[in-house]
Amino acid sequence: MLLLSRPASAQQKLLTQPGTFAVGCNYWASHAGTHMWRNWRPEVIEQDFKQLSENGIRVLRVFPLWPDFQPIHKVYANEGGVKYIAWANGQPLPPAGVGAAGMSEEQLQHFEVLATLAQKYNLKLVVGLITGWMSGQLYVPPALEGRNVITDPEALAWQQKFITTFVRRLKNQPAIVAWDFGNECNAMGKVDNHHQAYVWSAVLAGAIRSEDQTRPLVSGMHSLSAEDNASWRIEDQAATTDVLTTHPYSLWTKYASQDGINTMRTILHAAAETRLYGDLGGKPALTEETGVMGPMTGGEKEKAAFARTALFSNWVHDCMGTLWWCAYDQLSFAYPPYNYASVEGELGLIREDRTPKPVLGELKAFSNFVGKLPFLALPPRKTEAVCILTEGQDTWGVAYSSFVLAKQAGFDFRFSKAGQELPDAPLYLLPSLKGIDPFRKDYWLKLLAKVKGGATLYLSLDDAYLPTFNKPLGVEVRTNTKRRDNVRFVAKLLGDSLKFSAAAERKLSINPKQAAVLAREADGNPVLLQTAYGKGRIYLLTFPLEQNLAGQPGAFDPGQPSYANIYHEIARPQLAERVLTQANPSIGVTEHALSATEKVVVLINYNPADVVTTARLREGWKITDSLYGPRPSGAPLSIRANDALVLTLRKK
Repeated sequence: MLLLSRPASAQQKLLTQPGTFAVGCNYWASHAGTHMWRNWRPEVIEQDFKQLSENGIRVLRVFPLWPDFQPIHKVYANEGGVKYIAWANGQPLPPAGVGAAGMSEEQLQHFEVLATLAQKYNLKLVVGLITGWMSGQLYVPPALEGRNVITDPEALAWQQKFITTFVRRLKNQPAIVAWDFGNECNAMGKVDNHHQAYVWSAVLAGAIRSEDQTRPLVSGMHSLSAEDNASWRIEDQAATTDVLTTHPYSLWTKYASQDGINTMRTILHAAAETRLYGDLGGKPALTEETGVMGPMTGGEKEKAAFARTALFSNWVHDCMGTLWWCAYDQLSFAYPPYNYASVEGELGLIREDRTPKPVLGELKAFSNFVGKLPFLALPPRKTEAVCILTEGQDTWGVAYSSFVLAKQAGFDFRFSKAGQELPDAPLYLLPSLKGIDPFRKDYWLKLLAKVKGGATLYLSLDDAYLPTFNKPLGVEVRTNTKRRDNVRFVAKLLGDSLKFSAAAERKLSINPKQAAVLAREADGNPVLLQTAYGKGRIYLLTFPLEQNLAGQPGAFDPGQPSYANIYHEIARPQLAERVLTQANPSIGVTEHALSATEKVVVLINYNPADVVTTARLREGWKITDSLYGPRPSGAPLSIRANDALVLTLRKK
């Protein structure tokens, strides 16, 4: 079997080479949590690192807590004026050395010990530099308390001093693989607009790069937005960093906590959000934190199933890695944030008595799996389509549902945003369009030109108005009225007659004219149409399928209406080009080209039940081996609950 050889220095490529995959966790010392620097016990840290390394952990994200490393105070004089910046004992900062930047020599030495121990146990470090927010608590040096540390000039100056001093001191530590702005720094202060957020990011990025241009700069942010009027935008973090980050926890993310943790929508959360960031930002994106928020969100068996499936899912979608939150439980600590943050105490891979939880076993098994693959980096998955997000819609809800629907239908897409350069693709999706200005006319005309040239366009409507409509879609809108109840319709798709019911704000009464009607409402009004446009085709769905499903619990679970058949219908020509397809919507399939004649195909069972499905191989291709899971003896494929099958195929 012709496979790419795996270099010996694979771990050195983590976070720098596309397709490599980091298995790791976020780390606070087991004995003290956020108090680890003031309660310094290197012998405990060594125990921790040894245990984590022995269990397949390869990357740690670590945090020099801001007020511990830069413990600056203010001495006040008459009328509250500031006399000078001082240490806690009132002595002024020295005029030179690390102390001039307010940095603690003792803590810098502690971090050097930590980095040396990481190197000893073959652990790579992502360093979150400005750790001013952690697990529900704000941490800032006493001299900066009460200030908005994102926008205040004095706070920015001290952050710049922190970073230049820290990076200059630690940049020769070989265990450090990347610099991170800090932990979710967009929670440290409120900004009035995205310009303020951009300036903060640019100041910190400049400080890091002034001292070290050899390592990637990782965002460390969460909850970024694709919307232009947002404060913390994907595009701004992409402009100032090398690697974007997601922190996908179902409990905290809109639409992600409706279903079981071991079911399809919940598991795909990380891949959908990480690809959204990476595709729109044009930068690599890392699943930097994820996990299950305590015992009330799932049992140990279900958490392990979630972790196993998410690891495979994140791997095939080029999420660069998966770092669990966090290494050790923090249940017995009696100080903040652990004494009030109810979901923070039991999130570790390892209990306080040092017994591993089942999730750690899954990370170890997956780490061993990727470590033994005959290639360093999994090639990018095949994508057939571009999913275009537009102004006026709920971009995350629409993006998330579209991602799951495409996965159920058997194809993959890249995200784009109206106004960005329009990539070439055989299939374009415009899901759940909303508003009177979803995009500019020139963009719409460029998209129609792609269709004229042979591409397929799908659009679904949520009270939207386009620059031109009737002529390119081959229809006439007779009336546009507010609906009184759901759309109810029957569609004959994939040889089956499927009944659907969905919400919609408006009813377009349509004369189909040149369009073929694929589905009608009970009163005969067309609801799904297809028309030829030049050499291509346009599909129109007259209700916002994706936005509807976003807020519908269990919408993607087995036994629910097969809305994904609509996506399957529009992508039929593209699916015919895949080397392996199958029909079970619970199974996601990705295709990765090792060469012109050899591919890796990964099948992931996203739901908690064993499945058997029939594989359809493209003519001229055969299954040659299994890198994970049993090698199939025939067309039927068996995949265990919340597990995967990794196959190699060769052209005959």
